[in-house]
Amino acid sequence: MENTTLKQPIMVTEKAVKEVKRLMEANRLSPAEAVLRVGVKGGGCSGLSYHLNFDTRTSEHDQIFEVDGIRVAVDAKSVLYLYGTTLDFGDMLSGGGFKFVNPNAKQSCGCGSSFTA
Repeated sequence: MENTTLKQPIMVTEKAVKEVKRLMEANRLSPAEAVLRVGVKGGGCSGLSYHLNFDTRTSEHDQIFEVDGIRVAVDAKSVLYLYGTTLDFGDMLSGGGFKFVNPNAKQSCGCGSSFTA
């Protein structure tokens, strides 16, 4: 059983949605069968690191929402660290890729893939 909420724990920009759709298509994943899982794990140079992947399973503890046809799942523990975060995508040669803009981060590392809350 999926746990859905009315409020989105994170925002996903148009550029990020476009890249997620491209990656789903390249991996032959249907938005009906897979979710973009966004989370936080212990590790990285600042203590916590961001985690992104596709998943075909969800849990009752996930907060699941939809953005432009893409289902996004955030586990309950990660919501505590990610609430209010924006997931963006930059396609520049230098510094491109997915980027998290997290108002809860007290400190981030230079590469932007880990943070302290």
